[in-house]
Amino acid sequence: MSSSGSGEDPFQGIPFLGEFAKMLQGQGPVHWDAARQFALMVATEGVSPPNIDPSVRFQWADLARIAELHVAQATGLDLAVDGRPVEVVPVTEATWAQRSLDAYRPLFERLAGSLGAKPPPEDPSDLPAELDDMPAMFGNLLQLLSPVMLGMAAGSMVGHLARRAFGQYDLPIPRPRSHELMVVSTTVDRFAEDWSLPKDDLRLWVSLQELTSHAVLGVPHVRATLERLLADYVAGFQPNPRALEEALGSIDPSRLGDQAALQEAMGDPTVLLGAIESEAQRALLPQLDAIVAVVIGYVDHTLDVVGRGLVGSAGMIGEAVRRRRVEADASDAYVERLLGLTLTRAQVDRGHAFVAGVLERAGQDGLARLWQSADQLPTPPEVDAPGLWLARIDL
Repeated sequence: MSSSGSGEDPFQGIPFLGEFAKMLQGQGPVHWDAARQFALMVATEGVSPPNIDPSVRFQWADLARIAELHVAQATGLDLAVDGRPVEVVPVTEATWAQRSLDAYRPLFERLAGSLGAKPPPEDPSDLPAELDDMPAMFGNLLQLLSPVMLGMAAGSMVGHLARRAFGQYDLPIPRPRSHELMVVSTTVDRFAEDWSLPKDDLRLWVSLQELTSHAVLGVPHVRATLERLLADYVAGFQPNPRALEEALGSIDPSRLGDQAALQEAMGDPTVLLGAIESEAQRALLPQLDAIVAVVIGYVDHTLDVVGRGLVGSAGMIGEAVRRRRVEADASDAYVERLLGLTLTRAQVDRGHAFVAGVLERAGQDGLARLWQSADQLPTPPEVDAPGLWLARIDL
């Protein structure tokens, strides 16, 4: 095949690709239809979930009212949204996936912007021999497929998360302001059965966890700081178009019109994740890691304090839930690479150690200073040395 700059259809003679190109035109930087389809497919494994029983909704609502009172008292933070009390709403995995995809949409669109940026020119001498004569068709196909690949990666990540999530704050990412908090009741109940935990106790624990996370991530300067760091991180990727070119180059030319061959080559989100982490992103990670560690440490501390007096099996549940949080899963690699969030045991322990250090030196009143203003959020070195943080804020 020869390259062509004459304006002729680069997919001429390959009917499937021509139709595919027409389908993709005008879809924007992210193919949201593909994202939703992948999210639902992965979240439900192709099986339509049953509706939530009304009695389950009432049970969660009753537990949430109890949890809200204790979280408000323990944190001193406002849980209401625009004057409306918070409601804990049980949803299916499919609903969680769809709403989460909408909530994370600004991040994925920022990611699309960074991946769509023009990469630095390559030295032709660095190209592998097999790519030296890459047809112009592949370049056009790359441009067309980028929105689909990003949609597939976003949908796959959110779908995997939906299968594991207890609630909407399994990832410490601020959500659009709402008085409703999602919990995936079937996942919570299944975990209770798998770990021989009292179901009502675990539901109450999850309500406490979601409400505490909602309270902390609803603090305006905490929300703003996390949103800025996450947005700056996903906007900092350096695009690597060669990743997709190499995948396409692996296809037998005689099978270019074969849809199955293309899906096999491009269905792996790691092809898209050939994006290269930049120096700017590496500079942001310590700040992002620091605030995430502190949020996790504070939420877990609040759960321990409130749970001991409210949940009969608090010790068993706390251990089981925290072990689950740091277990590796297929979605973890996507989350870490796409969003820069790492929820390892070391990260969790770091947050716990910071909170313990503050409590030892300044008690609960000192810990409450975390949420008073943006300049009182600890720096990365202060997370590892809470005494430095307390000294800076004059405690």
